[in-house]
Amino acid sequence: MSYETINYDIEDSILTITLNRPDRLNAFTGQMMDELISAFEAAGKDDDVRVVIVTGAGRGFCAGADLAAGANTFNRDVRNNKGDKVDNDDPEWMRDGGGRTTLAIYDCPKPVIAAINGPAVGVGVTMTLPMDIRLASENAKFGFVFARRGLVPEAASSWFLPRLVGISRALEWTYSGKVFSPDEALAGGLVRSIHSPDNLLIEAKNIAREIIENTSSISVSLTRQMLWKMLGADHPMEAHKIDSRFIYELGKGNDAKEGVDSFLKKRPPNFPNKVSKDMPEYYPWWDEKKFS
Repeated sequence: MSYETINYDIEDSILTITLNRPDRLNAFTGQMMDELISAFEAAGKDDDVRVVIVTGAGRGFCAGADLAAGANTFNRDVRNNKGDKVDNDDPEWMRDGGGRTTLAIYDCPKPVIAAINGPAVGVGVTMTLPMDIRLASENAKFGFVFARRGLVPEAASSWFLPRLVGISRALEWTYSGKVFSPDEALAGGLVRSIHSPDNLLIEAKNIAREIIENTSSISVSLTRQMLWKMLGADHPMEAHKIDSRFIYELGKGNDAKEGVDSFLKKRPPNFPNKVSKDMPEYYPWWDEKKFS
């Protein structure tokens, strides 16, 4: 696939998406938003993609929104030429670009690993929150800087961040807007581990290969949606309803037979089912949320 602000490379069932505006520390733009959404939608439909890794070109991961427009960077009325008029009958134009991106990542049926190679600030860090595993380079820095720009946390991060690190830590980071080290990110549970710059992508790919070589793509895709969606459930019975149905449906299928047979015969598994065509009938079980 051809993109201008990201690179899209598939090798050994691993899709590596590289934010590719290194001269601007990979600052986020509307074009990058569109291309990331397209990339994650494509990855979700492609059986050749088992795991997605996201990283940045050059010395940065993503420095946040591109501030080239100066003081009006975040003034949507000026940038959309809408004056003071808000079209309440069509609220879509108001949607935050970071949120569009994180929801596309959240909806992707493939596991996503962030390899945060440098500064990740503003949308540069909030876009990683719906990614499943976050690894940091020793050169990484993090900052939820919105209050220092007269804004509020975006990209649905008020939903994601407290669930990942707890409400107290989330509030400290978003109240202060400070930029903090990978060590603090690790202590706060934002990242899994810290690596030298040379080993960051190696470790991310090791995690990806562990998934690819040993698991059913159907099982992993369903697990991703179950665990994320159940974060909003009001009772464990909701999880029991879902996992009971999937255990029943998958238990009759070819992947379950292969999983047991390969285990008993002590050989590597070769799961036959594909996400594109073999998901259980009950999937998806949720109603899509609309922006209004």
